[in-house]
Amino acid sequence: MCLIIFAWRPDHATPLIVAANRDEFYARPSLPLAAWPEAPQVHAGRDLEAGGTWLGVGADGRFAALTNIRNPHQPPARKSRGELVARFLTGEMPIDQYLADVVGRSLEYAGFNLLIGNRQELWHYNAQETAPNPLAAGVYGLSNAGLDTPWPKLVKAKAALTEVLDDPQPQALLALLGDPQTAPFGDLPDTGVGLATESLLSSVFIASPTYGTRASTALIVQADGSRVMVERSFGPYGGHLGEVQIRL
Repeated sequence: MCLIIFAWRPDHATPLIVAANRDEFYARPSLPLAAWPEAPQVHAGRDLEAGGTWLGVGADGRFAALTNIRNPHQPPARKSRGELVARFLTGEMPIDQYLADVVGRSLEYAGFNLLIGNRQELWHYNAQETAPNPLAAGVYGLSNAGLDTPWPKLVKAKAALTEVLDDPQPQALLALLGDPQTAPFGDLPDTGVGLATESLLSSVFIASPTYGTRASTALIVQADGSRVMVERSFGPYGGHLGEVQIRL
């Protein structure tokens, strides 16, 4: 998952609104949003290569999502980051205990941002920082750096989310996730991947022959605990493969 824009409003009628794009190589096999057969309380897509996921919901209002931290020089990881989301969604460990466990084992994974929460709280942990942090009410964005790092795509998507918060609807969230406009060269970050790749990755929605936005997900959580998730799946060059909607 390479872009997550979200509004956390714990005292609001819609306390959590999430719009997220998962960017990945098209050749990496995955399944779209669905209930997991072995854990039917979990609703998420699934990475078939390593078995984890990038975003999903579980029982008791559990929510988790992940982005990687872009660093072409980091050493190979022992484990897939997607298991960090899957273990929280399938388990029952309280948030503080789960995060303490993740912090203790963070070196087993390549760099990551982890969002986890329930109906009462939402936390962010960046594996390159010192400690997890509870989030106050606000509108936030994550790409492949720290929380709210002002990359052009993140700034643009946060502004678009703010404009629809008065009446959040899944289709409006999916529309903002479909923006293919790349940033001007002068606005690009330098993350060590070269100018051409920085440009390709600078759009909210990424499309190319081999790598791009594989899934766009809209999640709206109501104060009564009800949730709606809509996911669109894509293939090479951004070709639309299907749409799934789940109401819980």
